[in-house]
Amino acid sequence: SELITVPGLINLDFADVRSIMSMGGAALMAVGHGSGDDRARVAAEQALASPLLDVTIDGARGILFNVTGGPDMSLYEINQAAQIIRETAHPDVNLIFGAVIDETMGSNLRITVIATGFDQSVPLRHMTRPVATQRPAPMRQEEPVEVSRDSGPVRDNAPATPKRDDARAKFRPDDLEIPAFLRRKQ
Repeated sequence: SELITVPGLINLDFADVRSIMSMGGAALMAVGHGSGDDRARVAAEQALASPLLDVTIDGARGILFNVTGGPDMSLYEINQAAQIIRETAHPDVNLIFGAVIDETMGSNLRITVIATGFDQSVPLRHMTRPVATQRPAPMRQEEPVEVSRDSGPVRDNAPATPKRDDARAKFRPDDLEIPAFLRRKQ
């Protein structure tokens, strides 16, 4: 929702999201962060190789991405990120982008990518991830804790008696603080 609710230099709106999502098929979302001199390239590559994605966005026909950075963000950096993202997409990609300046980002840059419209006839290529070679540490067994159970009553078992509402006893027909329709009912 941040893509369409936060105003920026180049705004994305619901129509942009709808046009990308209307391409159907799987929709993938990824986020990348970068800082330093080459932050746009780092953030774009990190978003494309996000550990949140178990597939790549190669061949996507619809990509929406948003670049959020501090006041020192330049259009050159946005263009650099767009080129990296375009290289991974389908040649006829519908690429929509936005740019937001956020004072709290400082010298950091964040790129959010949403990709849809994958060719259904070509299976999505799964990314390979290294398998952990370390064994998990054995869990430590803890001694059971004794719980004392008090047999005393937790609550009073006496039947509940509703208290009588004394509002009717205080009702006076000449009391103008009570609305007329309530006075007529009485």
